[in-house]
Amino acid sequence: MADYKDKQHTGAEEGMKREETRGIQPAVSLTDPHSSASAKSATVNSAPGKNERAGAASTGSGYTEDYADAGSDADAAPSVSDAAKAGTSSVHPASNPPDSIDEEYDPEFLDQEFIHPADMADHLENMSLERQVSTLVRMPKEDAAEALAELDGNMAVDVLENLDTDVAAQIIAEMSPDDAADVLDELDEDHRDALLEKLTREDSDELRSLLNFDPDSAGGVMNTELILLEGNQTVDEAIAHIRAEMSEKESPYYGYVVDSHDVLVGVLSLRDLMLARPGTIVGDAVSGQSVISVTYDTDRREVASLLSHYNFMAMPVVDNDGHIMGVITYDDIMDIMHEEASADMLGMVGADPEESVDTPWKESVRKRLPWLFVNMFNSALSASVVYMFEGSIAEMAVLAVLMPMVANQAGNTGQQALAVMIRQLATDRFDQKKAWMAVVREGKIGLVTGVVMAFTAFIGAWMFTGVAAIGAVMGGALMCDMLLGAISGGSIPLIFRALGRDPAHASSIFLTTITDGAGFFIFLGLASLFLL
Repeated sequence: MADYKDKQHTGAEEGMKREETRGIQPAVSLTDPHSSASAKSATVNSAPGKNERAGAASTGSGYTEDYADAGSDADAAPSVSDAAKAGTSSVHPASNPPDSIDEEYDPEFLDQEFIHPADMADHLENMSLERQVSTLVRMPKEDAAEALAELDGNMAVDVLENLDTDVAAQIIAEMSPDDAADVLDELDEDHRDALLEKLTREDSDELRSLLNFDPDSAGGVMNTELILLEGNQTVDEAIAHIRAEMSEKESPYYGYVVDSHDVLVGVLSLRDLMLARPGTIVGDAVSGQSVISVTYDTDRREVASLLSHYNFMAMPVVDNDGHIMGVITYDDIMDIMHEEASADMLGMVGADPEESVDTPWKESVRKRLPWLFVNMFNSALSASVVYMFEGSIAEMAVLAVLMPMVANQAGNTGQQALAVMIRQLATDRFDQKKAWMAVVREGKIGLVTGVVMAFTAFIGAWMFTGVAAIGAVMGGALMCDMLLGAISGGSIPLIFRALGRDPAHASSIFLTTITDGAGFFIFLGLASLFLL
């Protein structure tokens, strides 16, 4: 891999020297420092070449045309240097490409028809790491950046770590600031600093600022590309300004009206601007408006809840004094909700929330073993309960047959309550009173379903053993354990939250301990009392 990266670095350096000779500068900045606008704009990290990308996205064929042109020359592999050009829309053949890259390069990739960068990412994820790297090197940097942003987090990190630093910096420069910060946050500090040093000072400082925020906060997921409007503008001037800036922004759904100190005073949707009477002053249009925003330290789960509650396309992020800092768009919120749901599902069974099939197996072993030891200890407690009633089981062997049914049924009841409660905590703001009323609700459900299942168990056990008393013991134990399981399933997440822990983390393990241990004790205790 070292030889591979050395050859890749050499090719990239030669390419950039040729670009400088031709008067073309590599795309290493996230914004054009010489650009100007008629009105104030908070384009913190606008990337050059985005006009071209916007046009390609609107037609759905921007990627395929470039790749189709290059695909005809697939046998003559493109050079690393030509692929490193910023703003180019095609890949050109090279006379002497590095041999190691040639061996890993997948020329068929250029023949694929991709309507969206997510499709490119799906295709890349099916390649080996070496092919991913060599293919991204040959792609136009704008397309490579969009594909990298769509890759799985761990995979994107692996690709960046194996790319030449100069090439990786060019790709990072073309990414939107929030996506770039997300990827850089996963790199080790030395590699991250090396990439940031390749960027312009302004862009490097901006990304470092984003990386300082808690990744689980609004500041950690916000995008700094947004359109600011001044209160003294007319709607016609505002529309003209948005039209000029729109191609350089990521989905500008709203224009944010600020005062002379950049304090957010109003929000206007593009629809509002289009329907406003010509000559209307922007400040008058937002006069008296109650602005809904979040501060940079707001938990991202709460941001997702607010955005869903108000059905906004984006949520502005401000500091404690009301100065606008960025915006969180609905596509970021969808990613957050997906990540949180996955983390809750993994956490419930004691797996690491960040684990995936791409996680190294040794790391997974290290993270899972502690909770498996906890589960073994809890299982030992349940086994000790059974051991207490060893004599009862020896006298009536049928108890050993029926005993697991009680614990399993109660465990399933508890899991249902647990899943509902965790989902509620993840999607809604839950005050303490409402939360414990939800536990009471689960208790009622557990009692009613317990009675129904107890009657069913009574009939079944009576018919199976021919002894009505065994059926009665079975039914009574089942009803009690199901009630306990429902209450425990509703309570455990709230207890974890009160202790400052993740409500979903290993909650399933503790629930199973309660339902198994209590189920065995109740069933065997009733059997010892009434049957022996």
